[in-house]
Amino acid sequence: MKLYFCTVLENLLKNISNPSDVRKLHLSQLPILAKELREFIIDIIAAKEGHLGASLGVIELTIALHYLFDTPSDLLVWDVGHQAYGHKILTGRKDIFYTNRQLGGIAGFPSRKESEFDAFGVGHSSTSISAVLGMAIASAIKGNLEKQHIAVIGDASIASGMAFEALNHAGVSDANILIILNDNAIGIDPSVGALKEYLTKVKTDKKLAAQNNIIKALNFDYSGPIDGHDISKLVQELTRLKAIKGPKFLHIITTKGKGLQKAEEDQVTYHAPGKFDKLSGERLPKEKSIFTKYQDVFGKTLVELATKNEKIVAITPAMLTGSSLNLMLEKFPKRTFDVGIAEQHAVTLAAGMATQGLIPFCAIYSTFLQRAYDQVIHDVALQNLPVIFCLDRAGLVGEDGATHHGVFDIAYLRCIPNLIIAAPSNEIELRNLLFTAQQELKNPIAIRYPRGFGTMIEWQKPFEEIEIGKGICLQKGTKIAVLAIGTILKNVQEAIEKLSNNSLFSMYDMRFVKPLDDNLLHEIFTNHEKIITIEDGVISGGFGSAILEFALENKYKNDIKILGIPDEFIEHGSVSQLQQKLYLDVESLIHYLNSI
Repeated sequence: MKLYFCTVLENLLKNISNPSDVRKLHLSQLPILAKELREFIIDIIAAKEGHLGASLGVIELTIALHYLFDTPSDLLVWDVGHQAYGHKILTGRKDIFYTNRQLGGIAGFPSRKESEFDAFGVGHSSTSISAVLGMAIASAIKGNLEKQHIAVIGDASIASGMAFEALNHAGVSDANILIILNDNAIGIDPSVGALKEYLTKVKTDKKLAAQNNIIKALNFDYSGPIDGHDISKLVQELTRLKAIKGPKFLHIITTKGKGLQKAEEDQVTYHAPGKFDKLSGERLPKEKSIFTKYQDVFGKTLVELATKNEKIVAITPAMLTGSSLNLMLEKFPKRTFDVGIAEQHAVTLAAGMATQGLIPFCAIYSTFLQRAYDQVIHDVALQNLPVIFCLDRAGLVGEDGATHHGVFDIAYLRCIPNLIIAAPSNEIELRNLLFTAQQELKNPIAIRYPRGFGTMIEWQKPFEEIEIGKGICLQKGTKIAVLAIGTILKNVQEAIEKLSNNSLFSMYDMRFVKPLDDNLLHEIFTNHEKIITIEDGVISGGFGSAILEFALENKYKNDIKILGIPDEFIEHGSVSQLQQKLYLDVESLIHYLNSI
């Protein structure tokens, strides 16, 4: 009998297809389910890669939520969504979880089109409280006062301005919402700021938690902090909170990477560790590249420049390691600022520094700069302040998918007066653009570069200033001009080299989207029948559109073709797979150029 019981327990996850199966379990079985769920995630991610640490840290919480709440009728929103792997597995996607983040497979983040259990599509941080509040207000308007609305948000995300705006609104509402703070003191890098210090104090100072409580001051029914890995305590407290109406707040303490020793010890690396041994946790050696990542070209070059130029400062919104500004922090800790998940603040902070003669390099992923669009326009460009925006992860980024592709930056920045937009085609150009930007530039500039490795071994050449707004001709042809912007030029070069009739093709590295090289463009349009523009950004409003505008303004009648990202959101998949799908890979370009 005992042996039979153990066998059943060891196969709990096997028999779970959706949360209704979880609710059939006895409370005593939940810790065993938690162990099995952890092992399942570790097994898959060890072989397939993905975001590991965040999901391992909320296994008990995930089970408790689906055990107690009537999902999907009760609405559950995961902030960012890195921690939602357990949620996906328990909500009907267990058998296809191995396809996570792969082309044609399930997304790495919750997605409304993927499952009714994904109440809100996420990917960028700090949206969950606003979304859940909107849902709760909608339920009240429709007369449904029993429906539950839950948001799970991390300690790094809750420090964002948007999260505070939502808390401020929710606190004066009677909305039936439950905010769960998953406090593990780390986002991707360790959390920073005064709020982080406050949350740290609350963990050990019960008087502070009870009396001088920020969340209570915002009119929330606050409880905690409690151990987020004690599933019995979680169920007990969630049961109590479930019966309370109005805004509620549960503070739980968790360990990112819980259950895998290596992930607990090195939480930054094991946020997304790549492939690893599922038993030991040791990361499997990757094939070493002889090339350098673009982010490291940026980080190393900036340290080199800052050594000679004391005016240089560096700013990042919670992406120290991801942007390689950790190198700058090590060398110049007083001139390097991680402001947390606060893109708007990062941009205006840089603007303030620029007014006082400093040279701020503001390193933000392309997709995240979208969150500070107002500040780019009003606080930087309107005042024509020489802030240097270093847009990492520009273009297609791969498996993180639609929320993370940096394909909109050219289009959304091109319409802003005073702003220079540059896109280096290789590591040397990136290096020289960074050098040029700190040479008392009078305008703000955005320099976009991709995720991943470059193509040059010897890129640390002596600095050369690049003339703003000047492109270069790489090959002279007789009939067709191919104009490329950014690192997609590599595909263009390889394609043209393989053409039997490549003498027909001129090839240009335009380098700047704004200002355009008018003199070069007049020469191009005068001497070529056809013009082809190629970019790894959206066609609508992008680089090709700028060339069309130039042609119209100057009454050129040349045949113009624009290649780039179509007017749709691009799914997840490897960069090479997505380039093939979008006909921007080398073979597709060869086929297209041969067909002309």
